[in-house]
Amino acid sequence: MSRPLRRLGPLLLACALLAAPVARAARVSVSVDGVDDALKQAVLAGVEVQQYAARDVTEAQLRRLYESAPAQARRALEPYGYYNARVDGELRRTEGGWQVVLHVAPGEPVEVAALEIALEGPAARLREVRQAIRRFEPKVGQPLDQARYEKSKSAIGAALTETGFLDARLTVHRIEISRATNRATIRLAWEPGRRYRFGATDFQGAPFRRGFLDRYLPWKPGDYFALSQLLELQRRLTDADYLAFVDVEPDLEHAVDGVVPIKVGVAPAKRTVYTAGIFVGTDTGPGIRGGIQRRWINDRGHKFGVDTLIAQRLKTAAVTYGIPYPGPNDRRFNFGANFRDEDTATSRSRTFGLVANETRQWHGFIRTVGLHLLTGDFTVGSGPDAERGNTTLLYPEFGLSKKVGDDPLFVRRGWSFGVAARAASRGALSQANFAQVTADAKWIRAFKGRNRLILRGSAGATWTDDFGKLPPELRFFAGGDRSIRGYGYQTIGPKNDAGLVIGGKNLAVASAEVEHYFTRNWGMAAFVDAGDAFTSTADFRLKTGVGLGVRWRSPVGMVRVDLGTPVRDRQRRGVELHIVIGPDL
Repeated sequence: MSRPLRRLGPLLLACALLAAPVARAARVSVSVDGVDDALKQAVLAGVEVQQYAARDVTEAQLRRLYESAPAQARRALEPYGYYNARVDGELRRTEGGWQVVLHVAPGEPVEVAALEIALEGPAARLREVRQAIRRFEPKVGQPLDQARYEKSKSAIGAALTETGFLDARLTVHRIEISRATNRATIRLAWEPGRRYRFGATDFQGAPFRRGFLDRYLPWKPGDYFALSQLLELQRRLTDADYLAFVDVEPDLEHAVDGVVPIKVGVAPAKRTVYTAGIFVGTDTGPGIRGGIQRRWINDRGHKFGVDTLIAQRLKTAAVTYGIPYPGPNDRRFNFGANFRDEDTATSRSRTFGLVANETRQWHGFIRTVGLHLLTGDFTVGSGPDAERGNTTLLYPEFGLSKKVGDDPLFVRRGWSFGVAARAASRGALSQANFAQVTADAKWIRAFKGRNRLILRGSAGATWTDDFGKLPPELRFFAGGDRSIRGYGYQTIGPKNDAGLVIGGKNLAVASAEVEHYFTRNWGMAAFVDAGDAFTSTADFRLKTGVGLGVRWRSPVGMVRVDLGTPVRDRQRRGVELHIVIGPDL
């Protein structure tokens, strides 16, 4: 053999040896039988051979992995309570490589025979802790499930922390298992330690005088510590509209004698907010709106705002001044002046009002108690038979309102409710006796994926000895975008002798709507609205509108375009277009 061939021989041999394992490499699949899907997934996740399902493996590697698979499968079943499982396997050669088949006989799961939870002292008597202990799973007689065990154990620890036992320690956590009897005993014990109380709260970075933000504290110094109260403080400060950043945390390093101070780091929000926009509504016509909001004008947190709206049939302007009041419940005094010029198909009014009220959080609602002065001229109807008048009314008003929604831009589960009552007595500043109650509600619930059911209702009642002195905004009309679609805005209500709609003393309107979304942003709706504005129950005549609409979740908010038509109304026919842009609640 020549010298060049002698040099080439070892190189060719080495290449052949390296190529041989590659040539024998193949893919492997793993299947499991004898257990349900949940346990099957647990077994697959626990056996190492499953990790090679997407890559090549040699026969030697595969046989080593296969030999370990039964033991790994048995260990994978233990957290679910199966400690006596039997696992057999088969290794099959297939056309595309190899198949590992694991035959699992899980046997009877281990049951909890005894559950011992040791916790003494005041901690054991607290409702939150007792509930966590009572809900502990697995219970006696149930299969041992270590995932549920860990979750329940953590829930008791969380309840102790929530109620102020910040030094609580888990001293015993043991599961004793008898494979012979398939029984388990769970032993847990905590040393709760001392129960902490709230100390002083230090706000850092706030642009207000010392003590101003104390009004948002949901606790008093000396109250028992609770994590839920820290979350509530964070929510209150965020909702207050003063701050862009809020970080609330207990200062455990400086806790003394069971009293823990609270550190709150904040950063102010943008002080002045300017708003402007173009809108379209079939009730008001196209228009523009704008406003200036001064979130605070001094270190006492006073607020100031100006809002204007100019539309085809409605013009409004309002100035407000808010003074926060020290104390809980976000209490605030508000003063304002407003001007309203409205020209609809049924009426024309130009009124000026002054408002002074107090708002606060009250049992989860926003409660408003205030005094209104309303004066102005109005015309109801048109032509020579129109009713013209002017009025001045001074009346107190009480209101409750609440909104709950999972997403302000697109509510899947939510509702809103509002009720208001007002009354006036004829005197120096009031030209009529009247009392009025109104209520509005809306309920939204998503179902079966991309569908929503929306229910809405409005009701009102008025008692007065001089209905002609009430301006249109204190009368009830029906019809329009947010009332009975298929009818024009404020075209439903009692009429005078000339057949002109003049509004009624009472209102009852209900609506049901179903939306289906084909994509994330586009959908359609079908609706039925019904009700009436009337003077007495004898005058009630049910008006019904039905129709279809398009929904678009646009960058500026929900856009609703509806086509509605009256049902069984000989006086009203045809199709009415309704366009609304705005939030769900």
